[in-house]
Amino acid sequence: MNPVIVIPSYWASADAPGELGELGTYDHATPYDKPLPELETCLDSLEQVRGVVRVVVLVVAPPAGEAAARARVMGICRRHPSLNPLVVGSPEAALISDAVADIAPGMDGETISLRGYGAIHNMGLVVASILGHDVAVFLDDDEVALDDEFLIDAVYGLGQRTHQNLPILAKTGRYVMRDDSSYVPEDTVPWFDRHWSKHEWFNEAMRTGLNTTRISRSTIACGGCMAVHAQAFTEVAFDPWITRGEDLDYLINLRMAGLEMWFDNAWRVRHLPQPTASVPSRFLQDAYRWLFEAEKCAASAERPGFNKVTSAALKPYPGEWVSPKVSGRIAQTALLRAIGCKEHGAYLHILFKGIGEAKAYAQARARNYFAFLGSWRRIMATLWSDARLSRALVAMGTPAAPEQTGEIPWTAFSNIPDIGGDAR
Repeated sequence: MNPVIVIPSYWASADAPGELGELGTYDHATPYDKPLPELETCLDSLEQVRGVVRVVVLVVAPPAGEAAARARVMGICRRHPSLNPLVVGSPEAALISDAVADIAPGMDGETISLRGYGAIHNMGLVVASILGHDVAVFLDDDEVALDDEFLIDAVYGLGQRTHQNLPILAKTGRYVMRDDSSYVPEDTVPWFDRHWSKHEWFNEAMRTGLNTTRISRSTIACGGCMAVHAQAFTEVAFDPWITRGEDLDYLINLRMAGLEMWFDNAWRVRHLPQPTASVPSRFLQDAYRWLFEAEKCAASAERPGFNKVTSAALKPYPGEWVSPKVSGRIAQTALLRAIGCKEHGAYLHILFKGIGEAKAYAQARARNYFAFLGSWRRIMATLWSDARLSRALVAMGTPAAPEQTGEIPWTAFSNIPDIGGDAR
């Protein structure tokens, strides 16, 4: 196999949640002036990994800060030449967008881009296809490989079949947290979140996967520990219209195409996330996400050529959250948070306006994916191992050797503002 490691790397002037209604913000963006970015630690860990052919870093930043982010990423990658790094930022993305436009004229340009979780992951898959890699291994920049067999475990079983003759073309591993556990804490849930906590259901799904054979059918997906074979990723794209949760959404996309996401309980990475605050803007993003998924699952039953995906088939998690009943959960939680949290007005806004807007978004866009797949398959077939594009990407995105360029100090980026940070 010829795997490529794909790392989306998100950058901004500060790691802070977006404003209420700003759906395109990302979790845990790295500040431009951070002395030791997570990406550095991630790439350090990959130095020990056997069999690394190439690492592709996708640079995601608001327009005003893209140059700063690219300079930081180039500087970090320059210190890891053994990983054969390739940086994909706006210049490389523009080159790919031009090629895509020639193949599928009139297609929404944000379906394969560096804006929006699903579109960003599609960009990673397109780059893998252009370079001729038959396995895309997704890793987040706030994770580290735990041993030298990370890639060996990543490709284990891919391209093979189960005893039931089912193909293994996409798989997920598990996160190991700072406490060496793969379970999320089930601490006392605040009374205003009693309809919203998912930890119990997630842990039940994780427990099932950990206490069975090494490879088992999964209802969960850890997007920063995911490997997809070309037989799957040239047929099944990420959904560019999902506001977040693109990894779990990809599992649903696979099922609609008659494939599965498999859980490999021996493959793991250490996840080192920064603390996440529970704020109204993130809750609203989740409202958009789950209402979108519920609408999309319902739509799968209407589409010829696609398998129906039901909430019952996705239990224990995320079954309850892709059911039409999730609308009630969202409304109940918004009301209780309006009472119990300090952001009373923001949660009342979500209750009386935001939920309606999220439903309208889902109804307008949840079916876009079905039409997009036809263009996706044509694009991937045309761009596979494209020699001209491959040479151009490598020439543009390969960091110069240290002796060929001077390092730009990270302090030079400490005062760069974010303008136009909506990255939906």
